[in-house]
Amino acid sequence: MNSKKRILFIVNPISGTHGKEFVLHLTDKYIDRTRYDYTVRKTEYAGHACQLARQAAEEKTDIVVAIGGDGTINEIGRSLVHTDTALGIIPCGSGNGLARHLHIPMGPRGAIETINKGFIKEIDYGIIDRHPFFCTCGVGFDAFVSLKFADSGKRGLTTYLENTLHESLTYRPETYEIENELGTVRYKAFLIACANASQYGNNAYIAPQASLTDGMMDITILEPFTMLDVPTLAFQLFNKTIDQNSRIKTLKEKKITIHRHSEGVFHFDGDPMMGGKDLEVEVIHRGLKVIAPEKEHNMAEPFSVLQHFTDFFGTRPLTATIAEKHRKLLQLNQNLLRRLAKR
Repeated sequence: MNSKKRILFIVNPISGTHGKEFVLHLTDKYIDRTRYDYTVRKTEYAGHACQLARQAAEEKTDIVVAIGGDGTINEIGRSLVHTDTALGIIPCGSGNGLARHLHIPMGPRGAIETINKGFIKEIDYGIIDRHPFFCTCGVGFDAFVSLKFADSGKRGLTTYLENTLHESLTYRPETYEIENELGTVRYKAFLIACANASQYGNNAYIAPQASLTDGMMDITILEPFTMLDVPTLAFQLFNKTIDQNSRIKTLKEKKITIHRHSEGVFHFDGDPMMGGKDLEVEVIHRGLKVIAPEKEHNMAEPFSVLQHFTDFFGTRPLTATIAEKHRKLLQLNQNLLRRLAKR
């Protein structure tokens, strides 16, 4: 009788940053064949990952591994909730928020070793307007930028920064009402982020205290700010201290309704979606099994500037790539300064 566990690797050929064929080569080389039998399927259209994962769960496949970005992980994860099939991740996206929170290695070989060890934990997931999410969802500026980012045709942190810096100069905060079981509170806000995991991705910690297993959402409300606040906010976002900023209000809730004046965009795990004036958001406790390191999320872990630099530029020693990214960041900074000088 075959006692090996079955794995399905689902690959999104067009998402993310890593070359998928190289990842598949490493998978074939390093997967523990004494423990696992595996097959590989490549997605062919939007939503295909959902179908493949749902079918795998119905067939009692032990693990479905997402090889792609947060969008691919969301598609697969939503099909595995409340099943006995665990989600594995080989992160190949531009943000990799869930993988980073779970301490899954960013390198393919390390992620494969995590799968080989096979430690399973159960995590929460969220739902906004009937759409499941695993990292964050929200309204306001981050949802607006997600829409611009999706329309840009390019991926990566540099593109995201370009959209963020450009739109932040003209974006106007809106007034929202947040309703919970105790009542309703009104906020004028630049953004409202409902976090299951602690970060958007790229080690940008929008909710530093968030836990994937506490059955609660950490809600971060960024109130209107001036350009003088931007450097501090940016540093605190990457230093896990943004919740200490005076412009930030935080809530911890199991379920809320966000009321806004008109229909508009919201996002879930970075994917934009148009929605109504009223958006219900809630967290479902321990609804998804995931393969992850045994190490728990450690809020006392020190911020490493070197590590963030490495995560941003990548681990490959390509001088030309680093120089190009450095040039683009300098250009972004110069453009921002010129814009501010004209205001």
